[in-house]
Amino acid sequence: MSPAACAARVDRLSTVEGDQVGLCESHLPQHLARLVRSIEGEVVPLLARGTRVDPDAALQPDDLDRFIEFTLAPGDAGWLEMVGQLRERGVPVELIYLDLLAPAARRLGEMWEQDLVMFSDVTVALGRLHRIMRGLSPSLGHDLHVPVEGRRALLLPAPGEQHTFGLSMVAEFFRHAGWEVVCELDSRSIDPVRRVRREWFDVVGVSVGVDARLDWLREGVTMMRRASRNRGLAVLVGGPVFALHPERAAEAGADGTARDAREAPELASRLVAAKAGRR
Repeated sequence: MSPAACAARVDRLSTVEGDQVGLCESHLPQHLARLVRSIEGEVVPLLARGTRVDPDAALQPDDLDRFIEFTLAPGDAGWLEMVGQLRERGVPVELIYLDLLAPAARRLGEMWEQDLVMFSDVTVALGRLHRIMRGLSPSLGHDLHVPVEGRRALLLPAPGEQHTFGLSMVAEFFRHAGWEVVCELDSRSIDPVRRVRREWFDVVGVSVGVDARLDWLREGVTMMRRASRNRGLAVLVGGPVFALHPERAAEAGADGTARDAREAPELASRLVAAKAGRR
């Protein structure tokens, strides 16, 4: 396939197992690498210290290997049955999200790099990960707390970013913490400055995968604050750019960065409360 044809395929969105995935075979290694780095940087958790998990409700050592085999196998029966068994065993949805789906995406990237899987197989497997995450979404968290304030969050990737799995997971944690969430997964479909000028948001969260987006981020944060209907807009950033260097968040003009998806809504709530207290 010529570079021009490949680029054209990347620009078009194709539907895979109900998910929109803009992938070309020669671009898949970069896509997977970004996805894996995104998951590691903003999704894979340090589970809450002191939390006790029933041994029967924890993931077993071979669960990940079996799960990956099922996601790569023909048909849906294997992974559907396994996810159902995990839920019957009492495995919390948070553990499935963070200790199964995220590592599975990382392993798929490694398998692709080692030429152990084909392009079509990885594409279908990634679509299944998205389906599982959406299917489990109503069960994430035991109590859905909707705050009186009706807080709203706008979550989006930096321009040119293609990884969205981590951002989707962050959105789920916000929703189940009681936030109204607008999550834009295609950076080409949204003008964040126009959006915050037109609608009220308490928080904007931006996912950044590579250093090259930092220049846009600095300018974008400034423009969003100036245009926002909310003079106390809080801005969060996440992704591998900030995982090892959280100080870069302040350098980019953001208010903070969360270590993982679970921490993001908690940090956002603290920032919103602090800004309201200063007004």
